[in-house]
Amino acid sequence: MGAMVKREGAALAEIARQEAQQYLTFMLGGEIFAVGILHIKEIIEYGEMTAVPTMPSFIRGVINLRGAVVPVIDLSSRFGGKAGEVTRRSCIVIVEVTHEAGNETEQQVMGIMVDAVNEVLEIPPEQIEPAPAFGARIRADFIAGMGKVDGHFVILLDANRVLSLDEIAQLTGTAHGVGGGAGPALGLPAPQAA
Repeated sequence: MGAMVKREGAALAEIARQEAQQYLTFMLGGEIFAVGILHIKEIIEYGEMTAVPTMPSFIRGVINLRGAVVPVIDLSSRFGGKAGEVTRRSCIVIVEVTHEAGNETEQQVMGIMVDAVNEVLEIPPEQIEPAPAFGARIRADFIAGMGKVDGHFVILLDANRVLSLDEIAQLTGTAHGVGGGAGPALGLPAPQAA
């Protein structure tokens, strides 16, 4: 049964790769980036955040999203730049990423702080170039590809790599997979029942 489900999943993934995919585009440090729309849960305005001591500078803090503790990553800082400046157009994009936990695949909800959200674009596969091996201001493994849109490039991010819980846990010095939810995986307090 499990093998059949995996084959069906692989077939659906191949069909999705052949069709034009939608991406949410956003601004970050004057450049246009995009994340696959299937990773996006919602977009919220930048608001009050609780800072967490001893976290790396790219973890801006946590927010309470309908009773759930959601860590917020400052993408500018995650990419090795200075911390993003909060403006009236700044917002938090709530994304869901997949990570492996032993033999299981788990979903993790995180927020990414961006300068501004632009629009949703549909980019056909033939308009997507491979990630450059060098010359980008961010790590090459964070880039899923370069989408050609109206004569310019949009950097398509690999959300699962940029927001890898295993890598973030190593950077924070916490043990990955202790307990459940975003809090314990990042060394943050577990959500409290309301």
